[in-house]
Amino acid sequence: MEMPKAPDEAKERFRSLVPDSAEVSVKPMFGNLGAFVNGNMFAGLFGRTIGIRLSPEDKEQLESGERTVPFGPAERPMRGYTGLPEIWNEEGDGDDARAKAWIRKAYEHVAGLPPKEPKSKTRTAGN
Repeated sequence: MEMPKAPDEAKERFRSLVPDSAEVSVKPMFGNLGAFVNGNMFAGLFGRTIGIRLSPEDKEQLESGERTVPFGPAERPMRGYTGLPEIWNEEGDGDDARAKAWIRKAYEHVAGLPPKEPKSKTRTAGN
């Protein structure tokens, strides 16, 4: 499975699009980035593609009105995530505003989900 690494300029752009909130943490993930709220990822970067986790209604609206792309490896895209249109990476500031608005919707949706329980650091016998 191919795992493209995000170039520095894509990481910088991603950070600029994610809501500036104390609740948000941006963490490295396999050479890319993920944006989290309450331990749940609401946006991620895979190569140059930004993927977001939306409510079913918002997901349908975005996917029916824009040329979205799968998010994640081609062989196994991440279920529940929609890749923002690739052309938004090329069109400039107007599309940054659209990307920010959709990332904000993802943030609001995921912020309303139950917090993710941290994984236990204790291993059981046999693991």
